[in-house]
Amino acid sequence: MLHCLSLKSKSSSSSSVASSAAPPPPPPPPHSQGNSTEDSSSAQPSPTVNLTREYTLTVQTNSYHEIWSRIQPTTATNCDEDSHHQLLLAQVLHPNRDCVEDALRHTKTNTLTLLVKAYFEHSEKSTVLCLLLLHSVNRARSLYAPLHSLLDVLPLRSDSDSHSSLLTQSHCNRAFDLFLEFDRLDNPFPCPHSHNFNDMRRCFSQLKQQLDRRLPNSRSRVRLLRGATASSAVCCICAAFGTAVSAVAIAVHTLVVFATGTLCTASLPQTSNFTHKEVAHVAQLDAALKGTFVLNNELDTIDRLVVRLHNAVDNDKFLIRLGLERGREKHPIVEVIKQLDKNQLNFLHLLQDLEEHICLCFNTVNRARARLLQEICRHQSSVKFVITMTIWPMHCQALPAPLSLKGPGPQGEGRGCAASTVTPMCCPQLVLPTT
Repeated sequence: MLHCLSLKSKSSSSSSVASSAAPPPPPPPPHSQGNSTEDSSSAQPSPTVNLTREYTLTVQTNSYHEIWSRIQPTTATNCDEDSHHQLLLAQVLHPNRDCVEDALRHTKTNTLTLLVKAYFEHSEKSTVLCLLLLHSVNRARSLYAPLHSLLDVLPLRSDSDSHSSLLTQSHCNRAFDLFLEFDRLDNPFPCPHSHNFNDMRRCFSQLKQQLDRRLPNSRSRVRLLRGATASSAVCCICAAFGTAVSAVAIAVHTLVVFATGTLCTASLPQTSNFTHKEVAHVAQLDAALKGTFVLNNELDTIDRLVVRLHNAVDNDKFLIRLGLERGREKHPIVEVIKQLDKNQLNFLHLLQDLEEHICLCFNTVNRARARLLQEICRHQSSVKFVITMTIWPMHCQALPAPLSLKGPGPQGEGRGCAASTVTPMCCPQLVLPTT
């Protein structure tokens, strides 16, 4: 089992949330973002994925709109931060931990089970991490809301420098007070290459490496077991044909042929059972590998956006400190205000992009978890049928029925050439001629 440090939510000094209405879901991107090729998990190359098309299809799904409506901040909450965080996690993460634990409780503990458990744990921690980042987005909006409200009413929307003279001293005093409040608050976003991100990305990288090594081995075993199944089927046909031909021969020869056919037919269902298990293992590994690849790429994108937002906040703090050093002097305050106005649009776009990718990450996690859990439940429901179909040949091999050609025995008991035939329910692959 891969080891990851648990994610802990940082207590923020400013947890106020903007009371504005929830924005509508983002529209599809107007320009192409290029193509991306997934890492090949087998010898065959993976198909090329159009990111723009995938993004457009994803944001149009009902699940995306449902998650988007759930993650929007509310104006008031009657519970503390931890309770609200757990409630939001229960609303966003599907299938939840209870469903996963209930499905894995009926599986044997092996390497595959450990890999599957590791994926479910890492995907849940990724959801927790994204919830923390979503909280950072809300804190950033609250941090910048007073400044942006001031910038919207100041006469700074023209390239002419004469508009700077329209700023009164009262405007500068108001901006100075907001600068002081802005400087006292911490950066809402974690530092670049933070501990949580490094641990999460390292865990997914290790998990992907293990899945890459395990998946080709499982596919090779499937091909080998299918070849063994075909060989057993040929052996069964030959044994049945030999039994029919030898029905007119000596009884000893017939007994030898029957024993050979029994062994072949007994091994055929067992081989099919092993093949079925390996096919199920391959499906589970493939689902986990695809989910790991997509989720790891999504975390990389989120990580880059967080780094850019963290640097943007630090740069604005640096500008504001420069303005605060000169006191309430008008000229430096005006220059800082003009620079903040230039940075406003780009900062808001970065916030929206991060919020969209967080919502995409939630949707990606849920789809991957649902697919993997579906493969596990499908294997559990079908393995019962396979076990039932493989009980009778093993029982037939342990308790062989008497065999003879013809001739009535005393009180119907089979001795030598007694009138007794093989029961079809015991071994239906062998149909001996009867008289």
